[in-house]
Amino acid sequence: MGTRRDPQIDVGIAERIVGEMVSSTPGGRLPGDALIPLLQKLQDSYGYLPPPVLEWASRRTGIPTSRMYGVATFYAQFSLEPRGRHTVRSCRGTACHVKGGRKIIATIKGALGLEEGETSPDMAFTFETVACLGACALAPVTVADTTYYGSMTPRRAEQIVQRLKERDGASPD
Repeated sequence: MGTRRDPQIDVGIAERIVGEMVSSTPGGRLPGDALIPLLQKLQDSYGYLPPPVLEWASRRTGIPTSRMYGVATFYAQFSLEPRGRHTVRSCRGTACHVKGGRKIIATIKGALGLEEGETSPDMAFTFETVACLGACALAPVTVADTTYYGSMTPRRAEQIVQRLKERDGASPD
């Protein structure tokens, strides 16, 4: 995958996505409430939201670039940087912290060989910690890709990372 300022980014993908969305709206302009679905489709296609794509989409849709960046940086689901094929998020919120979340975070860091906010050089994994995953009753909580895992233990965290590595074809260490 390219870097943040990669001139090789294929805007044609964005042209197709925006074209499909715009063609289904009266007047050829996207309403403001279409921004999140647009960003989701762009990120699904590129793996992240490349700034040149956001700037092009802003010009094409009439949605201000500042609004696109505002939404993209507010919601944790969006990234302006390339992410790994697998994303592991661990909660550092109060409920998770009280129930041993720090041990889970330390275990995942060790199993992936990554610090918080890092992506592996082979683009296989991104590890993030978040203020809250919204599943406090299940604390401590970790999300691997889109699957929530509650009542985490260090052993379960290691097993989850190992399964992700096996699925990705990497050695489980």
